[in-house]
Amino acid sequence: MNIEPKIITVGDLVDGYEDNDEEGVRAYGGKLDVRPPYQREFVYKDKQRDAVISTLRRGFPLNVMYWSVRDDGTYEIIDGQQRTISLCQFVDGDFAFEGRYFHNLQQDEKEQVRAYQLTIYLCSGTDSDRLDWFRTINIAGEELTDQELRNAVYAGSWVTDAKRYFSKNGCPAYAIGSDYMSGSPIRQDYLETVIKWINHGDIEGYMAKQQHKPSANDLWLYFQNVMSWVRATFPKHRTEMKSVAWGDLYNAYKDDELDPGKLETSIATLMADEDVTKKRGIYPYVLNGLERQLSIRAFTDNQRREAYERQKGICPACKNHFELPEMQADHITPWHLGGKTIAANCKMLCAEDNRRKSGI
Repeated sequence: MNIEPKIITVGDLVDGYEDNDEEGVRAYGGKLDVRPPYQREFVYKDKQRDAVISTLRRGFPLNVMYWSVRDDGTYEIIDGQQRTISLCQFVDGDFAFEGRYFHNLQQDEKEQVRAYQLTIYLCSGTDSDRLDWFRTINIAGEELTDQELRNAVYAGSWVTDAKRYFSKNGCPAYAIGSDYMSGSPIRQDYLETVIKWINHGDIEGYMAKQQHKPSANDLWLYFQNVMSWVRATFPKHRTEMKSVAWGDLYNAYKDDELDPGKLETSIATLMADEDVTKKRGIYPYVLNGLERQLSIRAFTDNQRREAYERQKGICPACKNHFELPEMQADHITPWHLGGKTIAANCKMLCAEDNRRKSGI
């Protein structure tokens, strides 16, 4: 990992400042990607923005900023985005500080602003080196998410195009997936989730392979296929459908012949079952049958005590006597066969027999 300090002036920084929807925010003669298009739209509030200008006008030092060095010799901001935007906007005349716009300042005041020195750390190295370093310095202000850090490490044509689909309020992915996805597009939650789905959890491996490709069409088409499959397989929408790992289910069951009507009948029954405490787990359960995804309601301490006293501390499997803390509650009639989590359906097994019964 190579970290090189660099001193520039505010005048250098604001040179070529541009802010538009197509190109994002650029500065430093067009060589600095301040906020790539479709990245997080967070901006400083007036008080925070004024604090930056106050620091500069009083000659106090601003915190150091970090730029990633791209392969083509240009830069992307890793830390210091909002400070940079505040400086550029002030010099560009977008807001006034203490009642005065930049053009209202005296010439010597303007020169003081433009000559103010900023300390920049230029970070270069392998992808893994840079990712580790970015995580280390990501400690102040509006912290970057893991996916925002990855976007910086694997910056290129593919990331820029992927952000167009997944990383803006009202983006195409939000339009078709907001009923089934949690998180925020502008914090890169959508992008992170979909990459995780398509590459079975290996986000960085996928981004490394895609980095220099001209478009993210494959990822966008995959996402559309996942959402189409969800709507066709589970046509009745419920709020519990948010946060389900739909891509994982699509990968595993997209080629199976599924009956949406039968699935809906099972889902409705499970939604009405008070023993099912994790309702969003119903969707994977109706496909794979794994009860642990439902978090079946546990027996209460009173129910466990009542069963223990009925049994006089005897485990019905091995016929040995145990103290209460040495035993575990189990359903007499299994839950999946209709047994309820009620006192009359509770039995106490020793830990070993309960483990053996559960196949653990």
